[in-house]
Amino acid sequence: MKAANKDFVRGLPRSVAQASIFFFCGPDEAGASAAAEKVIAALPDPGERIELSGADLRRDPASLGDEARSGSLFGDSRHIYVRAAGDEAHDALKTLIETAQAGAGDAAPVVIVATSATDKSRTAKLLEKRDDALVGMFYQPDLNSVAASVRSMADAAGLRLNGDLAERIARAAGLDVRLAQSEVDKLALYCDADPQSPSPASVEDYAAIGAATEEDGFQPLVNAVLGGELSRLPRELHRMRELGLNPVGLLLAIERRAAQLAQITAKLGPRGSLDGLNKGEKAQLGIFWREERDIRQQLARWQARKLDRLIPRLTALHRRLLANSQAAETLLAQELTEIARFAARR
Repeated sequence: MKAANKDFVRGLPRSVAQASIFFFCGPDEAGASAAAEKVIAALPDPGERIELSGADLRRDPASLGDEARSGSLFGDSRHIYVRAAGDEAHDALKTLIETAQAGAGDAAPVVIVATSATDKSRTAKLLEKRDDALVGMFYQPDLNSVAASVRSMADAAGLRLNGDLAERIARAAGLDVRLAQSEVDKLALYCDADPQSPSPASVEDYAAIGAATEEDGFQPLVNAVLGGELSRLPRELHRMRELGLNPVGLLLAIERRAAQLAQITAKLGPRGSLDGLNKGEKAQLGIFWREERDIRQQLARWQARKLDRLIPRLTALHRRLLANSQAAETLLAQELTEIARFAARR
């Protein structure tokens, strides 16, 4: 079975109830991760969460079946969550399916978020025709779709938002539905909202919770790093520490821009130019007028072959930050410096 971004905007597609294997892929890693969390929250009894990496499964394909069929430490149910890159999980999923067909027994639900993979990958092809599996393809979101997701989040939290405020939250979150969810949660707490007793929220309420603006948010540092602006980088890293910017949130912003650059590069081809795109095509690629100059500069720095090296490196860094939360800021600063130096080379 297959699904896409739009199927998760207002809730969950019906096919979720039938599936026990979920493979979410595409350039919108934030949307895929948010959908994965929705699926897990909707499980009848999610139980203990077991996290595995795609690299672990590539080294030992049998480990997925072992974990999925093992009992929880406390005798409860469990689910398996995997962060992978490309087709790292393919052999492990194939083994899991084959052993199930051989009578190995029931397995816990398996949810995989695969960056750099698409619905044309080997893993997607393995699963898409199965009734017990769901392949979700998540394209880079546009403002309208993220604003619709924000409205849905607000409804669930008991907040009444107008369209302008939903768009404002979507923009402030950089079209990242996870960051948007965090903003909605803060706003609901501030407004004392409850699903049983909905409360209206205004632009003034949103301003009062200290939502990040473009000036004190992630984007200046994203642009300095991916633009190879080494002279600006020390100042931006200092600002990151001064403002206490969330390391994972900042890395997500860089991952989104890298995925966007890869999407634009694929659209343009080896000899294409942004000048050849009309306004509608630019909007589909998430190129807004305020950001176009920065995107042009970054495209000049990151040709396809360099992006092919960057995206897996960002994925690996994401894992390291999650595994070393206390040292996340230092790890991130070191890696961003290396990436900026790499971008600065012509």
